[in-house]
Amino acid sequence: MRTPRFAKIIVVFLIGMMLTQLLHACSSGSRAAEKTRLTIATVNNGDMVIMQELSSHFEKANPDIQLRWVVLEENVLRQRVTTDVASQGGQFDVLTIGSYETPIWARRDWLRSLNLPASYDVNDLLKPIREGLSNDGKLYAVPFYGESSMLYYRKDLFQKAGITVPEQPTYPQIKEWASKVHDPKNGVYGVCLRGKPGWGENMGFISTLVNTYGGQWFDMKWNPTINTPAWKEAINYYVDLMQNYGPPGASSNGFNENLALFSTGKCGMWVDATVAAGLLSNPKESKVYDKLGFARAPIEKYPNGSNWLWAWALAVPKTSKAPEAAERFIAWATSKEYIQLVADQNGWVAVPPGTRTSTYQNPNYQKAAPFASIVLRSIQSADVTRPAAQPTPYKGIQYVDIPEFQAIGSSTGQTIAAALTRSTSVDQALQQSQSTTERFMRHTGYIQ
Repeated sequence: MRTPRFAKIIVVFLIGMMLTQLLHACSSGSRAAEKTRLTIATVNNGDMVIMQELSSHFEKANPDIQLRWVVLEENVLRQRVTTDVASQGGQFDVLTIGSYETPIWARRDWLRSLNLPASYDVNDLLKPIREGLSNDGKLYAVPFYGESSMLYYRKDLFQKAGITVPEQPTYPQIKEWASKVHDPKNGVYGVCLRGKPGWGENMGFISTLVNTYGGQWFDMKWNPTINTPAWKEAINYYVDLMQNYGPPGASSNGFNENLALFSTGKCGMWVDATVAAGLLSNPKESKVYDKLGFARAPIEKYPNGSNWLWAWALAVPKTSKAPEAAERFIAWATSKEYIQLVADQNGWVAVPPGTRTSTYQNPNYQKAAPFASIVLRSIQSADVTRPAAQPTPYKGIQYVDIPEFQAIGSSTGQTIAAALTRSTSVDQALQQSQSTTERFMRHTGYIQ
C-alpha cells in the first residue's frame, strides 16, 4: 500500500510544481504585456537619428517603457502630427514640433504643460529658445536642438579665389563670391539654397531674405504684402542666383539634400540652419570638415529678420495614453546627461546645439566647435518681435505665428518653386501668391 500511496504523492507534487511554473509564466507574460509603449513621431534629421540610436540607454534605465519610432521627412512629419493632434487621433505619445507650433497648439489646449524635476534645470535652457516654447509662462515643449541661420563656405575655394569673408557678409557679396567659385565642370556649384516647397523648407530661408530686403508678410491690418517691390527684388535675386550658380534640380532640395551636397564638397557656399555646423564639422559625416568657414547670415538693406530662430522640440499631446512615461522620455532626451552621452559616444562636435547655456560654457565643446560663438550670438540676436524693417502684427522671423500660416506659406512656397524652375515668372508667382493669400485672409476673417 505504501508504494502506490507514495507514487500518488509524487504525482501530486509534480502537478503542483507544473502549475506553479505555469502561473509564474503567466504572471511574467502579464507583466511584459503591461510594459508601457511610447510612440514617438520625429524628423529624419541627423541629430534625431543619433537620438534614436542612443535610445537603448533610456530603455535600459527604464525597463518598463518600450519605444516605437515613426521617423518622417520634414514636410510629411508636419502634416502627420498636425492632422493627428487637430483630430485628437492619439497616434503619438511624443511629438517633434517646432517653435511655430508649440505656442499655437498650447493655446488650443492640444499639449500638456510640462512639470519637469528641479534636476532638469529649466533655467539652463537658452532664454530665446525657452520663451519660444512657452505660453503664458508655462513650458509646453523642450528643445532637442535650437538654431538660427548662418553662412557656411569652403575656405579652400575662397582662398584660391582670393576672397576674404567678413563676420557679417551681405547678399550682394554672396552673388559675387558665387560667381568666382562656381565650377560645375568639376562638380562644384557656387551656392546651395533651399528650393523644396514648404512653409518650413524654401520659405524658411526665403522669409529671411525678404525681411532683410525690407519686405514682410503682412502690414498692420493683416493685408498681404507679397506683391510688393521688396518681395520682387528679393525673389528675383534668389531665382537669378540659383539659376546661374546653384546646383541642378535645386527646387527639390531642402535642408537634408543641401546638407548632403555641401558635406560631399559640391557647394561653395550654403546659407542655412546653424545646426548643420556640427554635422559638417564631424569627420564621420563630412568630407569637408577641415575646409569649413563660418559667418553670420547675410544681410541686405536691413539686419532685422536676416537670421531666423527655431527649435525642434519634444512635446506631449493631450491625447497621449502614457503622459507620465512620455514626459520622462523627453526629459531624458533633452537633459544635460543626454548631451554628455552624445559627447561620450560621438564626440562633443556632435552634441545637440542651441539648447543649453552649460553646453556653450563647456571648454570641451568650445574646443570641438569653432562655430559655437557665432551660433550663440545668432540665436541671442534673433528677435521674433521685430522680424522686419516695418512693424508687423505678428511674431516670428521665418514664419508668422498664426495657425493659417502653414497653408499660406506652403502655397507661396509652391509658386516660388515654380518660378525657380521657370515654369512661371517671378511677377506671376508673386501676383498669384498675393491673390491667394488675400482670399484666404478674407475668408478667415483677418481682413474685413
